[in-house]
Amino acid sequence: MKEKIIYELNSLYREPMQVKGYEFGSGEHAVCVVGSTRGNEVQQLYACGRLVRRLKRLEESGSIADNRSILVLPCVNTYSINIGKRFWPTDNTDINRMFPGYDEGETTQRIAAGVFDVIKDYAIGIQFASNYMSGKFLPHIRMMQTGFEDVETAKKFEFPYVVTRTPHPYDTTTLNYNWQIWETKAFSVYTTDTDEIDARSAGDSVKGIERLLCKEGIIKSDVSGGYHYNSQVLSDDNLCSVRCNAAGIYEACAAIGEEVCEGQELARIIDSYNGETLETVKSPCDGTVFFMHKAPLVYSGTAIMKLVVTKTLFNPA
Repeated sequence: MKEKIIYELNSLYREPMQVKGYEFGSGEHAVCVVGSTRGNEVQQLYACGRLVRRLKRLEESGSIADNRSILVLPCVNTYSINIGKRFWPTDNTDINRMFPGYDEGETTQRIAAGVFDVIKDYAIGIQFASNYMSGKFLPHIRMMQTGFEDVETAKKFEFPYVVTRTPHPYDTTTLNYNWQIWETKAFSVYTTDTDEIDARSAGDSVKGIERLLCKEGIIKSDVSGGYHYNSQVLSDDNLCSVRCNAAGIYEACAAIGEEVCEGQELARIIDSYNGETLETVKSPCDGTVFFMHKAPLVYSGTAIMKLVVTKTLFNPA
């Protein structure tokens, strides 16, 4: 294992911010894995640390193929991680919305440019990502439909779900999108949580990456687990958003990954002053809970859950 400084940013009032990378093997740039780019992505940082530990052991046992190298960047935004702020502390900008970067631009543009210049030529790019929605997800692989997406390779992670989505204009500055434009096979790995540690889903994600590396001939390993049937490929259209109409205290009645029936109680919205139930939110269809809101308070119109639909919604029109 070789430790490298991928990018360094000098500071007037504290020690320089260093983006560190850990390289395994040597030769052809086979795979690059990027962890947290935002300050609340603690789970992503934790999962990357577990991956570094696993790859170190595989390298020590001679299990990495000749002339193949793997680079892992656990954290791109240590300043924000240190203070628990999601975006860049001084101007609240998002590094993951700054790619491919600009080396003479604003601070986050320069960080993105410095990092992307090192990682853009890898054959496979994997990012431990988080969603703009705060909550828990079923672990899955996500890709943007740019014309360069590779669903068959995504299935090699052996996750239950692979989700594709049509990019919006604001997605064109994300790492996943730009990796694809530079002809890297790019995949975003979503574990269950973001700002809290979920050891089980972190371990499952590391095993998923290990399975991909095995099937691509980059490492040799007898990795266990995995979804041994074909991963279910979804688009955002296959996910049904369940929204509440009242604002108040949110009390979930279903769990992430639970199979629910049409009409089943999913959550209650409770009046924060008198404890009365303002709304009982029921499932509009049969499905599996794919996303679940977790903050204790909700506004009216909040998407409290997303379901993978298992039967067509009845529409008399």
